[in-house]
Amino acid sequence: MPILQRELSAFAQHLEIEDRSPGTVGKYLHDASAFAAWLGSRELDQGAAVRWRDHLVQKGCAAATVNSMLSALNRLLKFLGREDCKVKFLRVQRRAFREQSRELTQSEYRKLLDAAAAEGRERLGLLMETICATGIRVSEVRYITVEAARLGRAEVSLKGKVRTILLPAKLCRKLEKYARKNKTVSGEIFLTRNGHPLSRRQIWREMKALCAKAGVEPSKVFPHNLRHLFATVFYKACRDIVKLADVLGHSSINTTRIYLMTTGAEHAKQLERLGLVT
Repeated sequence: MPILQRELSAFAQHLEIEDRSPGTVGKYLHDASAFAAWLGSRELDQGAAVRWRDHLVQKGCAAATVNSMLSALNRLLKFLGREDCKVKFLRVQRRAFREQSRELTQSEYRKLLDAAAAEGRERLGLLMETICATGIRVSEVRYITVEAARLGRAEVSLKGKVRTILLPAKLCRKLEKYARKNKTVSGEIFLTRNGHPLSRRQIWREMKALCAKAGVEPSKVFPHNLRHLFATVFYKACRDIVKLADVLGHSSINTTRIYLMTTGAEHAKQLERLGLVT
């Protein structure tokens, strides 16, 4: 039988019950829906997922993208009780470096903050500072409250885990000042004019709008890259990957290692310093 819309809706509810972040729920549902649309009225059989994987490869999708979509599909198939249809991921050798075109530097981060200040985007500037100074996920912004700023720490509950995020004293002062200015006496600090929480999409869109003014490539500007920048700077300061994993909320150090990859240019310099070419 084909995959029906009610099954996709039930899948979304299942992910929410599992306490998945809104971003994860949206991503999995998007990819699962893409598979369902591709499958159409055809029968879901053991070869369907494999054919879809091949279809994505033929379309020119990057291996990481294909595997990400397969992860969502396999999750859906497990939910439907069709684990017999699950598909293996593409085998990809782990890269030793990141693409420089997506690496946000501290200098570029400062340019973004300057651009936000120049355009009177106080909320956006403070939001970027908060993410970059704490390493929180964009989905965790809602835990930055007036109470957290007063205490100097935020209790983040996500994916069934609770962790404490320490807030720098200087950041707390700026957060409290911003809250007073906007007459926010308790609860979330970063809100829309109507008092609603900022969505991931809105934060992403507002950051992209700064690129031209800041002179920073749009490919480098998105909320998660601020988290990457925090990880890089934090590790350079303490050289403790276990502590960094705890701060970022990673259950596996292998995930943290991805955050610490150097750019291709830095990797090339390291190779040159080896002096192995006469």
